[in-house]
Amino acid sequence: MNFVSTRVITGDVARLVAFYEKATGASAAWATEDFAELATENATLAIGAVRTVAMFAPGSARPADNHSVIIEFLVDDVDRVHGSLADSVTEVVAGPTTMPWGNRSLLVRDPDGNLVNFFTPVTPAAREKYAR
Repeated sequence: MNFVSTRVITGDVARLVAFYEKATGASAAWATEDFAELATENATLAIGAVRTVAMFAPGSARPADNHSVIIEFLVDDVDRVHGSLADSVTEVVAGPTTMPWGNRSLLVRDPDGNLVNFFTPVTPAAREKYAR
């Protein structure tokens, strides 16, 4: 088995794609106006419109209703990301903070309210964990 993507269901695909393109620097590949994917080196963030849910199981997913998942991105410089997203983020939940496990993290909400964590390993142990 290979974990390949996470899909976020939204009421506004273009708005959410624009946020993640700016946040990640990746360009979205659009399959239709209802579905786009942002591929990074290790995983893909898929963004689908509400009407795509009916193709799987009607009513099984609701946009802007996540209260348990955090989407995480490993970045080169979390402080730089914080600065570049200052005008695009609706809520900074926690500004850049060095966590006890060695990552400097920025926790924000995307335009749908989903939690997004951008982090940079800053201790030797954390850097080693994420070394490629």
